[in-house]
Amino acid sequence: TRAAANSALARIVALVEEAQSKKSRAEELAEVAGRYYTVVVMVGAGLMLLIPPVFLHAPWQESLYRAMTLLVVASPCALVIATPATVLSAIANAARNGILFKGGADLEALGRVKLVAFDKTGTLTHGRFEVTDLVAVQGAREDELLAWAAAAEKRSPHPLAQAVVRAAEQRGLAFTPAESLTNHVGKGLVAVAGGVRIEVGTPDLFTSFGTAAPAAARDLVGRFAREAKTAMIVRRGEAWGVIAAADRVRPTAAATVQALRDAGVQRTALLSGDSLSTVQAIGAQTGVDELHGQLLPEDKVRVIAELEAKHGSAVMIGDGVNDAPALARASVGVAMGGIGSDAAMESADVVLMGDDLTALPYAIRLAHRARTVVLQNLVIATGVMAVLVTLVFIGESTPFGALKLPMAVSGHEGSTVVVILNGLRLLRGRR
Repeated sequence: TRAAANSALARIVALVEEAQSKKSRAEELAEVAGRYYTVVVMVGAGLMLLIPPVFLHAPWQESLYRAMTLLVVASPCALVIATPATVLSAIANAARNGILFKGGADLEALGRVKLVAFDKTGTLTHGRFEVTDLVAVQGAREDELLAWAAAAEKRSPHPLAQAVVRAAEQRGLAFTPAESLTNHVGKGLVAVAGGVRIEVGTPDLFTSFGTAAPAAARDLVGRFAREAKTAMIVRRGEAWGVIAAADRVRPTAAATVQALRDAGVQRTALLSGDSLSTVQAIGAQTGVDELHGQLLPEDKVRVIAELEAKHGSAVMIGDGVNDAPALARASVGVAMGGIGSDAAMESADVVLMGDDLTALPYAIRLAHRARTVVLQNLVIATGVMAVLVTLVFIGESTPFGALKLPMAVSGHEGSTVVVILNGLRLLRGRR
């Protein structure tokens, strides 16, 4: 149903290529330091070769030997490899567990997050709505109301629209897809079917047209929202009705929220375009700390900015087109890869390929481990280098005498092997 370049495999390949090109801040600093540090080492070795024979009348052979030894022990091999070995191991481990990072910078950023914000539909819930209530308010029968809504929603990819169409098909209702469809983001849609205008959406959709929905319809919307159901008002001419659908909370949602707290996340939030009462009902089932409802896509971006200003680095996890701006705005955007839209996956920094929320706490714990191992490697690399360089300068005054070149090589290469092996430890571990 799509071009080969847009297949799941092609998108994964593109993500891998992007991951190879995006380096973490620690990697970039190590490379920059390595370039300048190498120049300093070369100059230092040259001075050690020339100064003792020229000014102190030391033997040239001894000065050359010490200069060569300094060149070996002060080489920044272990320092430069310390971070990439760790980051690549962590990214490989994540990929084995169905988590795709777009680069080392995203892994590093995930290790600093303080808050996780969830979209509701398709993230904390399954994203598969089922019609639960069908109420004709005036001028229509229930089956007519459902058939009109199905005709309007047939060409829409929204989960609510698909639920309406499935319900109509299950009842065996005949309907013809609309000739035209206009989507009003966050409010609903307007379609023309059989030359007749059909409007399906929230009360705000009708308010934007200068028409208030009947009081009975608005009351039903409020009642369904308190029951954690999403309601749609349907209008065709003078006929009005309300259709309600419910989306089941993922069985792992509450456990994931608790696992995030155990992983060091200080705060969680729920951002949704649904009514606040619906959001509160979902929040009560999952244990999320902060609840924000009735948000348009631009509102989600604003709320993410406010949460980051208040709590620090934030993760936004979502799956739909409406979530793409917030995913791009957050410190780390995470997309649900299996059912997520292309826009969400392109905007995100991390993709959960299995639509399994439990992967997120694992990814955060892995990011924390990676930061710890990077720090260990830097300490090992700089510590061994400092000891060896010190021995080159003061070796004669120690009981063991001057540092010999074979020992210098062993110490230098040994530290490089140690930091690589330490980084490779991150390949171990399964979700």
